[in-house]
Amino acid sequence: MICEIRVEGYLGKNAAVWFDGFEIEHAANGETILRGTNIDQSALHGILNRIRDLGLTLTLVRQIEKE
Repeated sequence: MICEIRVEGYLGKNAAVWFDGFEIEHAANGETILRGTNIDQSALHGILNRIRDLGLTLTLVRQIEKE
């Protein structure tokens, strides 16, 4: 499974340090997309807490099956 998390705005290249294990992509609608694989519940909660602590606005969290 792939975990996809979207936040409002574009995160800079240095954001990769905060989201280890996630690929960072910028969407055309102004969101940043974070994608990671093999994310367990505790790691997901850690990422969501980090998003909160950074003051980012969360727009989507979903799991996608690998193709």
